[in-house]
Amino acid sequence: MAKGSSHVFQQSSIMCVFGLLCALFWFCLLYSPFGVFQGRTFWSSSLQISPTSNQSRIQESIPIPVVSHEPENVESESAVSPSKTPKVFPFMKALRTIDNKSDPCGGRYVYVHDLPSRFNEDMVKECGGINRFFDMCKFINNSGLGPPLENTEGVFSVNGWYATNQFTLDVIFRNRMKQYECLTNDSSMAAAIFVPFYAGFDASRYLWGYNTSVRDAASLDLVDWLQNRDEWKVMNGKDHFLVGGRITWDFRRLSNKDTDWGNNFLFLPASKNMSVLLIESSPFNSNDFAIPYPTYFHPSKDSDVFTWQNRMMKLDRKWLFCFAGAPRPGNPKSIRSLLIDQCKNSNSGKLLECGNDESKCHSPSNIMKMFQRSVFCLQPPGDSYTRRSAFDSILAGCIPVFFHPASFYTQYTWHLPKKYTKYSIFIPEDDIRRNISIEQRLGQIDSETVKMMRKEVVDLIPRLIYADPNSRLESLKDAFDVSVEAVINKVTKLRKDLVAGRRNNGGFIEELSWKYALLEEEEEEEEEDEESAGVHEWDPFFSKPKQQT
Repeated sequence: MAKGSSHVFQQSSIMCVFGLLCALFWFCLLYSPFGVFQGRTFWSSSLQISPTSNQSRIQESIPIPVVSHEPENVESESAVSPSKTPKVFPFMKALRTIDNKSDPCGGRYVYVHDLPSRFNEDMVKECGGINRFFDMCKFINNSGLGPPLENTEGVFSVNGWYATNQFTLDVIFRNRMKQYECLTNDSSMAAAIFVPFYAGFDASRYLWGYNTSVRDAASLDLVDWLQNRDEWKVMNGKDHFLVGGRITWDFRRLSNKDTDWGNNFLFLPASKNMSVLLIESSPFNSNDFAIPYPTYFHPSKDSDVFTWQNRMMKLDRKWLFCFAGAPRPGNPKSIRSLLIDQCKNSNSGKLLECGNDESKCHSPSNIMKMFQRSVFCLQPPGDSYTRRSAFDSILAGCIPVFFHPASFYTQYTWHLPKKYTKYSIFIPEDDIRRNISIEQRLGQIDSETVKMMRKEVVDLIPRLIYADPNSRLESLKDAFDVSVEAVINKVTKLRKDLVAGRRNNGGFIEELSWKYALLEEEEEEEEEDEESAGVHEWDPFFSKPKQQT
């Protein structure tokens, strides 16, 4: 019995020693600073994905914290309560590219939808039907710039001048986008997504003589195509943008009556999610943004711009003020006839009247020559708030005079200084109706102030023109660059707000969209918190008439 007991005791001792050795091995393995498991747990918790080509190998299903944590603060998954689990957004890959300072395109990538040709190229092939009154085909040549201009009178510079139609921005913008330096085929890296739909051409071809079903067909077709794309579903289209080279009212039909004007593209729910860039936006809606009309000048290099700017600063200007345009006898609110009368009755005013012989006003040489010889250029509203002439006058170094804030100040806020008095003169329409003398008002401005204002006007030129789509300016930002940058900033801010859980547009009043666009970013956030856009000097121009009780 003693021998048997000794044998059993020996076996038990061996088993205890073996168990202790196993426990010691696993203790070292798990808690050593060089432990494999601890190292793996640390890496998973503080994963930093570099925005390079390797990034595509990281599955989007990996949770990415909204706020990064230091390693010592990392809790195990089992310790994190469901309420604290960070949200995962499918656009995080795009946001991470912003932090990659070695990537010049970080945070600037644009993905372009490959639309079926019926949404763009087919319209170009049928260009003869785009405009009811004249053939648009010649204006679509040269990537939308139109035919080159002859410089027989020396009005233009040697290079970069074309007979550009004011309604060809659809084509110009798309061709500029083809030269954009940060295009990507990976939509998950994109800061914004461009939709190359020729919205302006589509609206124009059916403005006259077609029922609402025909006018709306392509718009409905487009949003149906987009909403079935995975790219759309990431943000329900709020990261999408497109360009329509016409004014907002061509896309905002007020009813489904065939007698009402335009199509209903901007009233479609999907369109309200996108950023739609037009040559004139609505002061009362938040889904469209005004970008400059195309002018005649499309430089291919910086030096072309600098040479032109220097020339405009040195010109001798014979006329104090000028006006190019026709009266609007059918519009009792128009002040155009009053301006024409003042031009005719002034020795300091110059008039290019377009009513009887419109060929004079369709001559880029005639228009630019008058603007170059004038100190101030009158820019009243026409058929709508805005007009292309305002950009032609700035291009000529002529200080614009506006009569309604929606003609310029509340429109092109991405491209213009906040302080409008630096580059323009404002005379309210009611002053003209009270027969205030334009000559006297403008003549009171001293020569030194005029010189400073002209410098401001000439400095604006690069931001208000579209460079040649077949080239790229070296250092200057043109209207295209400014527009794309603004869209990207808008989308990026929205994404960061979503990640941070910040409230968006909680107190936003859409009818005051024009006002929010004028506020500085910090002011805008403060005003939205107060659910009010505050008092503004332009309020009387946008207030709706009170209903009679």
